[in-house]
Amino acid sequence: MRSGLFIDSWGWIVLANRGEDSFETVSRFYQQEVSAGTVIVTTDYVLDEVITFLFPRMPNKLATKYLQGLIGSVAGGQIRLERIGNDRFEKAWRMRLKYVDHPKISFTDLASFVVMQEISVSRALTNDQHFEQVNLGFLKYPTLPGPAS
Repeated sequence: MRSGLFIDSWGWIVLANRGEDSFETVSRFYQQEVSAGTVIVTTDYVLDEVITFLFPRMPNKLATKYLQGLIGSVAGGQIRLERIGNDRFEKAWRMRLKYVDHPKISFTDLASFVVMQEISVSRALTNDQHFEQVNLGFLKYPTLPGPAS
């Protein structure tokens, strides 16, 4: 597989809202990756989170338009959608038990880690520290400035 970039819920949510503080940085990074031919990857669990998050927080028309575009990009092959079936669910559950000392890692993130390992994608468009905390070699992008001291 060509270079891949996993898009976590945070990435899609930021890309949906120009009012987000990180929108410009994330949008520019995403466009650079797409232009470079990077394979964009996400999961059905991530899309579930994005749909659930956006509808109560955006006007319905905007949420619908954005999500139809996202789903259309999956249907058109611009975004590779990985589904979490029985096998991946079981692997994510075993990972949940392995990382019991990190109770705040969501099951969606664990399922994402399973997919990323399976398809050899180490980079994630996310602001979620868990991607690096699990020490599986995942890297968060883009690098965002930290809070002012």
